Amino acid sequence: MTRPDARALIARVLDPHSWKSWDGPPLDRAAPGSEYAAELARVRARTGYDESVVTGEGTLDGRRVAVMACEFSFLAGSIGVAAAERLVRAVERATSERLPLLAAPASGGTRMQEGALAFTQMVKITAAVGAHRAAGLPYVVYLRHPTTGGVFASWGSLGHVTAAEPGALIGFLGPRVFESLHGYPFPEGVQVAENLHAHGLVDAVVSAGDAREIAIRALAVLCAPRSGLSPGPEPEEAAEPVPAWEAVTRSRRDDRPGIRELLRHGARDVTPLQGTGTGERDPGLLLALARFGSAPAVVLGQDRRRRGGSGLGPAGLRVARRGMRLASELGLPLVTVVDTAGAALSRAAEEGGLAAEIARCLADLVMLDAPTVCLLLGEGAGGAALALLPADRVVCAQHAWLSPLPPEGASALLYRTVDFAPEMAAAQGIRATDLRRDGIADRVVPERPDAAYEPEAFCGRVARTLEHEIAGLLARPAEERAAARYARFRSLGL
Repeated sequence: MTRPDARALIARVLDPHSWKSWDGPPLDRAAPGSEYAAELARVRARTGYDESVVTGEGTLDGRRVAVMACEFSFLAGSIGVAAAERLVRAVERATSERLPLLAAPASGGTRMQEGALAFTQMVKITAAVGAHRAAGLPYVVYLRHPTTGGVFASWGSLGHVTAAEPGALIGFLGPRVFESLHGYPFPEGVQVAENLHAHGLVDAVVSAGDAREIAIRALAVLCAPRSGLSPGPEPEEAAEPVPAWEAVTRSRRDDRPGIRELLRHGARDVTPLQGTGTGERDPGLLLALARFGSAPAVVLGQDRRRRGGSGLGPAGLRVARRGMRLASELGLPLVTVVDTAGAALSRAAEEGGLAAEIARCLADLVMLDAPTVCLLLGEGAGGAALALLPADRVVCAQHAWLSPLPPEGASALLYRTVDFAPEMAAAQGIRATDLRRDGIADRVVPERPDAAYEPEAFCGRVARTLEHEIAGLLARPAEERAAARYARFRSLGL
């Protein structure tokens, strides 16, 4: 496979002829006349690069962005004092000029010729990236072949969105070093981009050409305007509800549209994110960036059909909390989608901290400083549903419902049989209109007569409602939103 060097990659990703270098002459650490100085001279002549990193700016689909990229042919892309200083100055400039930052590491890590001083440069690079993120600015990473050592363990692993090159070697300890230290090779297939994607450590595995499209879509959401959005006309409200048990059975239809259909038919600029970023994933929890009309959002929601009926586990809730942190850090609205038959019931779930993760989701969401909308899309059973509920605004599909247990479980608990499930559903006030009456929900989206019969129209209706709610929340001061959210849930039942 032919892999582009740093300049070729930049040319593929940025708009044509938009690149402007920020780099000045590097300040070498090599003593004059030393072997290291001679080595630097040789590699500069051979590669045409003056250091292992290049930095600058350009435009991406017309949007001004800052870029920093490694060049592996220059001493294996290793980072010494001069390279680190170049990176830090670029990050600081991007922060001061409020530019999104694109990073493309390809490095063996620390420059061994400069020893401990080079090693500790990773701290100041990480600090600069941390300050950039703390300023609410997007940081998008494209991991290239190979990315290992201190680079992967610092600025290579801090992206809001992280993609990787197909087949790229990506890992903490390089395989050659591992085999030299231990006398046997590192297991095959572990330090490979596709394996990291499967384990929720990177969001996508894409070619250099496709990396441009990923970055464009992600920044369309991450950099979208947060003010001056029009809420549009008042959304339609649902008609009279069906009986509770009928709503439950309708919500369980296999052909009922879920979160994936909502994103397909009702959203744009959708960028799926994969896993927790810390080595866990759950097929039952979908995380993405998207826009509903003009309204940007981090979207996280339950995809019960991807679980095969096994329920949402603690890893899925940790994926949800990644989405909450992303929304908070970048000031993006958060949309949570509830559609679950319940949490996972297993030894693994218990030992993995299921109850604690539900509690942490509740605490994070109810105190989140970003605008929040919960969409109750279908089933809403138990703690897995409650974990994503406490938002500024709660929108329900007409046949959605919320209950401490599935009606069959409630019947079994009270009557030791599931035969009274329809009666339990009617008695517990679980329907969307019941939730609105009790102050739990704010709006009910109509189904005509059922979402399964009109999936595209229904998803469009839901998307317009979400856009309306997000625009309204963004127009309110953050302190007012937070106070109203707390007061809302404090007053439930009173």
